[in-house]
Amino acid sequence: MTKKSPSASPEFTVRDFFARFPTEEACLEHIMAVRFGGTLMDCPSCGAEGQFHKLRDRRVYACPHCLFQIAPTANTILHDTRTPLVSWFYAMYLFCTTRHGVSGKELQRQLGVTYKTAWRIGQQIRALTTKANSFEALLSGHVELDEAYVGGRTSGGKRGRGAPNKTIVMGLVSRDGQMAAEVIPDVKKDTLRKVVLDKVAPGSTVSTDELYSYNLLTGDGYQHGAVKHGKKEYAFYDYKTGVNHHVNSVEGFWRLFKASIRSTHVAISPKYMQRYLDEFTFRANHRDRVNGMFDLLVGAL
Repeated sequence: MTKKSPSASPEFTVRDFFARFPTEEACLEHIMAVRFGGTLMDCPSCGAEGQFHKLRDRRVYACPHCLFQIAPTANTILHDTRTPLVSWFYAMYLFCTTRHGVSGKELQRQLGVTYKTAWRIGQQIRALTTKANSFEALLSGHVELDEAYVGGRTSGGKRGRGAPNKTIVMGLVSRDGQMAAEVIPDVKKDTLRKVVLDKVAPGSTVSTDELYSYNLLTGDGYQHGAVKHGKKEYAFYDYKTGVNHHVNSVEGFWRLFKASIRSTHVAISPKYMQRYLDEFTFRANHRDRVNGMFDLLVGAL
């Protein structure tokens, strides 16, 4: 009977993680496998096939014939890092297994590093999620759109649309599973139209709320239905097309995102908001495969 490897676990527990990456060498070997296909290869310098061997005390592999060297971490966020690779990998693991995100203070406690180092590691991993989350295909089928306003509370100020000192974000969720989110400067028609045309396939069914700017969608070839939240309407069935219109999925994402900011991050600077959106959409798009999510991050190095 073949023994099941730790990496085959669909849940990828902490025990699985440390069984798979117990040492610096194990992490480096995995990066070598992801970036170069392993240590058995044709040398880029002499062309001979051989088993590259790791040099002692260096993050470098050398050709057995001509001693040409390959540094697996070169031109990645791990280049010249003094933080152990096991710590970097564990931080990526935490980002994949959490639901509400990982704060800089939590990374500081878990990794035993300074807050400055922990904050930098967190931001670098969020940048990785941006690369790993990119997909060429446009959202299609039935897509929900909704914008949200993210930011600190203002005493006595207006809430929702038009609230001051808020970052405006737009979410797009395909009922097939994929989603995207983007920081936008305003909710004017031209702004929303550009996001939709860039991310949603023509001819798709689109559900929104009653914001006037969304009225452009029918003219652009989308099958558009709007729920009227102002009239306490949260879903309606279009008997002509057989489509149930609502924006509950994307609104659920915004509830999780805002709750996570309040409970985990306290506040997010508008400067870095897109990175946090990419982090959360990355997890949403790959939530059924935590192990695969981790490997996607390593592959994005």
